[in-house]
Order: sequence, then C-alpha cells, then structure tokens
Amino acid sequence: MNEINTIVNNIKAGNVKPIYFLMGEESYYIDQISAFIEQTVLDETEKGFNQVVMYGRDVSVEEIVSSAKRFPMMAEKQVIIVKEAQDLSRSIEKLLSYAEHPQPTTILVINYKYKKLDKRKKLYKAIEKVGVLFESKKLYENQVADWIRRVLGGKNYKIEPKAAQMLVEFLGTDLSKISNELEKLITILPINSIITPEDVEENIGISKDFNNFELRKAVGEKQVVKANRIINYFAENPKSNPIVMTISLLNSFFTQLLQYHGLQSKDKMNVAKSLGVNPYFVDDYVTAAKHYPMRKVSQVIGFLRDADVKSKGVGANALPQADILKELLFKIMH
Repeated sequence: MNEINTIVNNIKAGNVKPIYFLMGEESYYIDQISAFIEQTVLDETEKGFNQVVMYGRDVSVEEIVSSAKRFPMMAEKQVIIVKEAQDLSRSIEKLLSYAEHPQPTTILVINYKYKKLDKRKKLYKAIEKVGVLFESKKLYENQVADWIRRVLGGKNYKIEPKAAQMLVEFLGTDLSKISNELEKLITILPINSIITPEDVEENIGISKDFNNFELRKAVGEKQVVKANRIINYFAENPKSNPIVMTISLLNSFFTQLLQYHGLQSKDKMNVAKSLGVNPYFVDDYVTAAKHYPMRKVSQVIGFLRDADVKSKGVGANALPQADILKELLFKIMH
C-alpha cells in the first residue's frame, strides 16, 4: 500500500515517469494505478489527441514503440496505456531499446498482469533506471480480511469480523471481485454503517448460517447436527459451495489448529499473530483444541487429504460430492 501511495502522490505532484511497468499476480492494484493515470494526467481537452489505449492481443511491441515515439499535439505529454500486455510476453524484451531511450514527452503504461519481468534481464534494469516497476503481489488469505477493513475504513465504513470472513471464504483472494461487492454494500448502506453478516447475506447472497465459516465453527465445537445441516445445504447447492473450497478451508483450519497445539504461549494476541488470524477468532481454536488433541488433528489432516483425492475422482468410484463430505464429516467428528 505504501508503494502505491508513493506512486500516486508523485503523479499528483507532477513527478511523472516516462514508463510505468505494472506487473504481478494481483490485477486489482495494476488496474487501480493504470486507471488513475488514465483519468488524471491529461485534462479532457488533451485526451482526444494525446491519450491512446491499446491491447496486447491487438498490437506488437514495435507498434507500441512507434506510438510512444510520437510527439504530443497541443499538450506537454501524451499517455499510452497498454492493457493485457501479458499477451506480448514472448516479445516484450523488444521494448529494451525504447526503455533505454524513452521519449520524455510520453508516459507509457504497461499492464502486465499475472506475469513479471525477469530481474536479471536488461529490460528490467533499463526500466528501473528511468521509470517505475511495480509488482502487485497476491495477498495471502489471512491478509484479505484486514484489507477489507482498511478499504472500508477509508470510506467511513466498518465491518464485523464474521462478515469480513464470509466475504473472504465466498470470494477468495480476488481483490477485484471483493471490491465490486464492497461497492454494492457502500451504495446500499448509509455512511458510517457497520456491515453485518445479515447485510452480506441480504445484499450479496451469501448465507450467514450455511457457509464454510459456520461449518468450520460447527466442526470445531463438535456440533454434529449443525454440521450435518450445513453439509446437506451444500449438497443441494453444489455450485455455490464447491467441495474443493470446503476441503481447503477445513484443511487450513486444522493445520492452524496443529500450530496452536505446538505454541508455548497460548496468550490471545500471540495466538492471533502466530496463526495469522483476527483475535476475534482465537476462541474458535481454543474450543477446537479441547475437542481435537494433537494426535486427532494429525489424523484429520490425513482424512482431508483422502477426501481431496476422492473429490478429484481418484479411487472413489465416482462418489457424489455430498457423500464424500458426509463420510469426511463422520471421520472428523467421531
């Protein structure tokens, strides 16, 4: 976030670089920086002649360089934005000669999603000297809830921990998807609202009672009836509740529970830091540890691996996913 703020603040201050090479696995920040440049560097009267958007699948590196070498018309700068530039990955090194001598009146923005330049190559070093190289890294799952809180805090909203966790478990770590859903909530709810699980359920369509978060909690507390109700709900709604996601989240939970057993200090803040969870959820691990000693946790992780293999059709005689989950649940909780 600090690096992004620095890039944005420099642009606002007029300290604009000739090349912005935006790369990496997380497309959200690439889109945000690119959109900021597209919207703010030139005024509306200058954009018609001096702002061009290209797409990697439609152009060659040579065509990009040719456009970048042109002079602006009735403006100090021209902006060239290349979206989906990862489609040029086989020929991107041809940009080297331009990067070594960029046109000072051109701002070239390369959106190179899901890939990154090799730091050992000349192109990387050339851009590093004259421009901005920004790598947008994927957040780990345990970082996303904090990201949600920061984004909402910047817009004068808050969110309950369970509601944030529901979004993470339903949408994963795709920040663009999460951002879109947050925008829906912000549009609907008044400013200074605290977003609740009920808000998420009503406006985004995630059940507050039948989701992986509630299943994990029920399993941790050994609430057999509740856990089976959730599994039955999943069986009736398999597209919204893929078994791969359920097994993955349960595996994360029991792996963290194994870590919990191994901690010398069970202080709440130490547990939260060691497991990478919000302190709000530490009690879930305290409770689960009472029901699942270390030896049982190791067994459960084995059961989860077997279920994962079966869910992919290996040695399961094409068992329905609902049956795989029910068998898994029985093994875990008995």
